[in-house]
Amino acid sequence: QVQLVESGGGSVQAGGSLRLSCAASGRTSSNYPMGWFRQAPGKEREFVSAITRSGSATDYADSVKGRFTISRDNTKNTESLQMNSLKPEDTAVYYCVARARGGVTRAASWWDYWGQGTQVTVSS
Repeated sequence: QVQLVESGGGSVQAGGSLRLSCAASGRTSSNYPMGWFRQAPGKEREFVSAITRSGSATDYADSVKGRFTISRDNTKNTESLQMNSLKPEDTAVYYCVARARGGVTRAASWWDYWGQGTQVTVSS
């Protein structure tokens, strides 16, 4: 089992930045691909970004490409999501995820472990 705890959410004005962090504990998280999903009120959960076990490859949703940067530190069992040029449509609860087997995927159902979520609110 892997436990994931997010931090770093908050409120910011449009154009601002936030950095989300996720601390993993339990079974060695460096063995797992990790990523981020988000869910806005009344909307389905959507893929944001993912990173491979080694951190050598990343994937981004088109809506955040060029504005968000995912990274990980396997020595600390953490991953981060640097969010720049935030827009009101980025407002959502953001979830850290990890996958026990397989590679990165944009399908929410394939991720095995989920954090409790952290709220990000962007005002115009």
